[in-house]
Amino acid sequence: MTEQRDEPREVSLDEAIAIAVLFQKNEQWAEARKLYDQVLAAAPDHPDALHYAGILAHQEGRGEEAVRLIERSLEVAPDRADCYSNLGLALKALGKVDEAVAAYRRAIELNPGHANAHSNLGVLLRAQGDPAGSEDAYRTAIRLAPDHIDAYHNLGVLLSSQRRMREAVACFCKVTTLSPRHPSVRPLLAMAYCTLGETDKAVAIYEEWLQEDPENPVPAHMLAACTGRGVPERASDAYVEATFDGFARSFEAKLMKLSYRAPAIVGALLADAVIRAAKDRDILDAGCGTGLCGPHLAPYARTLTGVDLSGGMLDGAREKQLYDELVKGELTDYLRSHPAGFDVIVSADTLVYFGALERVAQAAFDALRPGGLLIFTVEEMAGASADGTFALKTHGRYTHAPAYVERVLRHVGLEPSVVRAELRMESGMPVAGLAVRAARQA
Repeated sequence: MTEQRDEPREVSLDEAIAIAVLFQKNEQWAEARKLYDQVLAAAPDHPDALHYAGILAHQEGRGEEAVRLIERSLEVAPDRADCYSNLGLALKALGKVDEAVAAYRRAIELNPGHANAHSNLGVLLRAQGDPAGSEDAYRTAIRLAPDHIDAYHNLGVLLSSQRRMREAVACFCKVTTLSPRHPSVRPLLAMAYCTLGETDKAVAIYEEWLQEDPENPVPAHMLAACTGRGVPERASDAYVEATFDGFARSFEAKLMKLSYRAPAIVGALLADAVIRAAKDRDILDAGCGTGLCGPHLAPYARTLTGVDLSGGMLDGAREKQLYDELVKGELTDYLRSHPAGFDVIVSADTLVYFGALERVAQAAFDALRPGGLLIFTVEEMAGASADGTFALKTHGRYTHAPAYVERVLRHVGLEPSVVRAELRMESGMPVAGLAVRAARQA
């Protein structure tokens, strides 16, 4: 008896695309790309291959190619709502907001029931400063798809920014019902409860979160903030790293919406203190984040160094090509390891994650050369008494009493000047801060 073997057969183009889509869903992107290339080599105008190859290019960060491929698919097979919706995603990733809005509107014109297009349109309308249009788009997506998690989540964020906290809570609760382990909704819901004064409900959220994930630094820190129990002298390295790595990509876009002013404030304090803008100073940006202070510091820098705990944020700073060196590390330790290393040390909205300032102030003094400057911002403690120090608030940041900041700086040998400043907007209200410049005597 002869053994029968299955003879290999050629797959059709549609079968090859289906296999590539499976690779794509499993994030086997190299295998998917290879198949799409083979299909397009055989059939350069295959609309599905062009479309899915464009989505893959978007997933891999090849934005211009993604737009080109999806637009080509629409030339071959026009009037496909899904293609226009995905074109909107690719255009949005390139920062082409107006074009992305047009793509989503075309998708909705072709298919008024396209819930994803409505939801994604809502995101862009909010970015364009049209909150009413954004809300309408989210609510339309929810009406079309009552289980649309992203629409509920984004609507909750929008309502929270408008201080419509009861409505925001309802949206976030719906997300937790649909997706109990949604990565971002629990802190948003807890924050909304805190704003409503229902701190006990926020505490319950963080306690449940910690029971599920005892090693997670985020609920541990926020539980201390809500209860006032076990408040650390500063946020842990793990908390800071987890928090900022989590939204490094969207960091600058979010701050733009908040009219963020801290980098400009520290830049103005530096400009006011120097006689001329000469590149003759060694400057440290302590807690540099994505490098928003860089343009304000570069005109004065012989060397410009940035240090930050978040690798994701440092990637953003690296793209600006303003820094001579970028270091991943904790800023107090870095300062201690560089005695008399800098003429200027700046820190914009980083010391809000420090409560006690004594150690970092001493480290900064030691890292400054004679005549050097320390410039930073913190949030102001409301109603602080003369002997007040600092407090950890329910948003997870510390606020500081002006008198405490001055006492600490003078104690280590720095001569401070402290003025009040509005650092940014939050939930429609200005955040009261302190802008500090302290000099080490020559």
